[in-house]
Amino acid sequence: MRMASADDPLPVDVLAIAAHRDDVEQTCGGTLLRMAARGLRTGILDLTQGEAGTRGTAQERAAEAAEAAQLLGVGWRAALDLPDGAVANTLENRVKIARVVRELRPRVVILPYWQARHPDHAITATLGYEACFVAGLSKVETGSQPHRPFKIVYASLYADVRPSFIVDITPFIEQRHAALMAYRSQYANQPTGSGLFVAEDEIRERTFAEARHYGLLGGVRYGEPFVQKEVGMVDDLTLLPVQSI
Repeated sequence: MRMASADDPLPVDVLAIAAHRDDVEQTCGGTLLRMAARGLRTGILDLTQGEAGTRGTAQERAAEAAEAAQLLGVGWRAALDLPDGAVANTLENRVKIARVVRELRPRVVILPYWQARHPDHAITATLGYEACFVAGLSKVETGSQPHRPFKIVYASLYADVRPSFIVDITPFIEQRHAALMAYRSQYANQPTGSGLFVAEDEIRERTFAEARHYGLLGGVRYGEPFVQKEVGMVDDLTLLPVQSI
C-alpha cells in the first residue's frame, strides 16, 4: 500500500479526524486496522502539529505519526496548521477541513466524542461535524467538488457514556499498541512531564484493560466504543449481534 501525500490524496472509505497526533491511535486505531483488513481505504487528518505539547517537538511527532500510520495500515495521513491547544471552530478552519473531506471523499468520518477533558478534543467534534456539512455546500469554493460523508461516528473511549456499538479489535490489539508506542517522544519514560504522563510500563496495562472492558460489552475479547447520534436500522432480527442471555 502506498502512502498518498497530502498534495496527492487518494479517496478513502473511512477518515479519522483528531486534534492531535496520537489521538487516533488511542481511540480508534484498532478500528482503522480492522477496516484496512477488510480492504477498505483509511486515512487520518490531524488538525494540529503538536507544537504546544509538554513532551517532544512538532518535528518528532510528525516522524512518529508517519511510523504509526504505517503500523495502522492507513493510506493517507496529514496534519493541518491549527494552533495546538487553541483549536477554534471558525469558518476558516471549517473550510480547511472541508477541503480535505472533498478531496478524500470518505463515506465514514470518525470524530472525537464531544465531551472531553482537553478542549481541543471537544471542539474538534463540533468543528469536524460542521466542516463535513460545509463540504457539501456547492457555493463554498475549495477547488474540489462538494461531498458529504454518509456517516459520522464518535470515538467514545474516554467518555463516560454508553456506546452505540463496539468494534471488535481482538486480532489487532498488539498492532494497535505498537502504533501508539511509536510516539516515543510522548510515552517513553523521561523526566519531562513525569508527573503528568503515565509510566511506560503502565500504558500497556491500561490500554489493554480499557479495550477488554469494551470488548466484554460486545461479547468479544477487545473492543473500541463508538457513539452515533442517529437511530439504527435493522433488516433481520435473527442477525442481530451480541447475545442477550
